[in-house]
Amino acid sequence: MRADARENRARVLTVARELFAERGLDVPMAAIARRAGVGVATLYRRFPTKESLVMEAFTEQFAHCQAVVDEALADPDPWRGFRTVIEKVCLLQASDRGFTAAFVAGFPDLHSELRERSWHGFAALVQRAKDSGQLRADFSPHDLTLVLMANGGLAGAPVAASQRLVAYLLEAFRTGTDELPPPVPLSLDLVLRQPDRV
Repeated sequence: MRADARENRARVLTVARELFAERGLDVPMAAIARRAGVGVATLYRRFPTKESLVMEAFTEQFAHCQAVVDEALADPDPWRGFRTVIEKVCLLQASDRGFTAAFVAGFPDLHSELRERSWHGFAALVQRAKDSGQLRADFSPHDLTLVLMANGGLAGAPVAASQRLVAYLLEAFRTGTDELPPPVPLSLDLVLRQPDRV
């Protein structure tokens, strides 16, 4: 690939990550091309489908997400491993809307093997935490979806708001006395401005 083609490709990926993080996966390919300063035809030559662009844009994040699950499974403390996954996944979601959409519901074949492996790893973490007596018996791995839906409702709020919500949720998942992060002053106007997410 020529130097200018490599630069165009790198610029497209950078812009795609930025726009997906800001607006989710619904960003038109033409908008990505325009902000990257390339023609739409050039964009489609490098990435023939939006799925191929999303896959390339989030390769590192997918690998990071799997690494988080793998590290948590290696943690000898089942509750700490479980808690770490919830905290890190929600932090990633709070800072990058596009990645969460890609990982959870973006495209049916998008990194499906990695997503499946992450899911099974998380289910194993849930079972370990239950077996240790630290996670409530009625918690389901599918409750992760509820956590992500609740956390996704904080779009536009400071990341600290997400961290406080996650701390509340984790306390609800077990009996404990862990100290919560400090409160974040938020206006109720944020609720009125919250976009539809379903």
